[in-house]
Amino acid sequence: MSKERKRIETEVIHSGYDSKQYEGSLTPPLFQTSTYTFDHAAQGEKRFAGDEEGYIYSRLGNPTVRVLEDRMTAIEEGGGALAFGSGMAAVSAILFYLLKSGDHVVCSKGVYGCTFGLLEMMEEKFGITHEFADLSSEESMKQSILPNTACIYVETPINPTMELIDLELVCRIAQEKGIPVVVDNTFSSPYLQNPLKTGADFVLHSATKYIGGHGDVIGGLLVAKSAEVIGEIRMTTQKDIGGIMSPFDAWLLLRGLKTLAVRLDRHCDNAEKIFDYLKKHPLVRNIYFPGDQDHPSHDIAAKQMKRWGGLISFDFNGTKEMAQAFMDELKMIKIAVSLGDAETLIQHPASMTHSVVPEETRKSMGITDTLLRLSIGLESWEDIKEDLDQAFSKIEEKVSMKMES
Repeated sequence: MSKERKRIETEVIHSGYDSKQYEGSLTPPLFQTSTYTFDHAAQGEKRFAGDEEGYIYSRLGNPTVRVLEDRMTAIEEGGGALAFGSGMAAVSAILFYLLKSGDHVVCSKGVYGCTFGLLEMMEEKFGITHEFADLSSEESMKQSILPNTACIYVETPINPTMELIDLELVCRIAQEKGIPVVVDNTFSSPYLQNPLKTGADFVLHSATKYIGGHGDVIGGLLVAKSAEVIGEIRMTTQKDIGGIMSPFDAWLLLRGLKTLAVRLDRHCDNAEKIFDYLKKHPLVRNIYFPGDQDHPSHDIAAKQMKRWGGLISFDFNGTKEMAQAFMDELKMIKIAVSLGDAETLIQHPASMTHSVVPEETRKSMGITDTLLRLSIGLESWEDIKEDLDQAFSKIEEKVSMKMES
């Protein structure tokens, strides 16, 4: 297969795989094996010594997994990639690779709840401190960087507040200081945003979300600018900690990747229409969507994202109990904490994905008790709207009846 780069819609289907090397199989085969045989003892010795290419043991590499890694390398335009058993395994691997006792991490103002938990554990056990910093200006960024800052870790858009981080600004200052930048690109996927092209050193995904897209697999992916660094991570924090991806999960993700572009276009189309509906609803107090021209980070989104994405967060105009009652009135939309699936999902971050974050810290991140996060699915947008509409109406009826009584 030609190594000439194609457009991403083509790369997600073809890159990293040559059917001629696999008996003409159109679909990458599933190599469901734990170990590999050697032709003779000397070959085993050479492979373990790194003097000969070839597979040894599936914790160290597997052909199906490698196709996925090569495909992700191509679509993120990186030097190499690694697949992990979960998104958090990828987060753990890169942080353990970059950090040592006494180091400091600068983080975007918000991060996924389990990433927050990992950072807290690393501080408690290893003295690796972190700061949720204002990364909106050069001045505030430079103030947050300490002599022992060893990593800048960014989510953009931030989960679940949808705040945008200017990757060009962050990467420029980080490069001046010689500090690696890690970007969690889960909310955008490689179809909407490519942090490595903006200057980041590492990009990671919870592949469970848009990469898989069907709610049937857990996985994580890490892509680096440097192939050499990926080789080091493979033989350290992946090999020795062992958070690898199974061949079958890699096979499922390869299947999901083929439709990434068409799925994301539908997610984005639906999200734009649902945003227009929610923006005008009296029970929506604040709405957070990069496509909103009133969004404080809208210009950043326009600069670094292809489209606005499929996630919308909003503050319910009422109490926490009213927000949760609204969720319970939904019929088609499911209450679940993932995103990027064919189904539209809703969750309450304060009591679900970010419940591990202390209340004061959570509120400083903008995660209120009335904040809800919608992952817009692939259904007819009219059906999504009608389900939201009937649930809002039920709450309005209950409020009206309570006022009358």
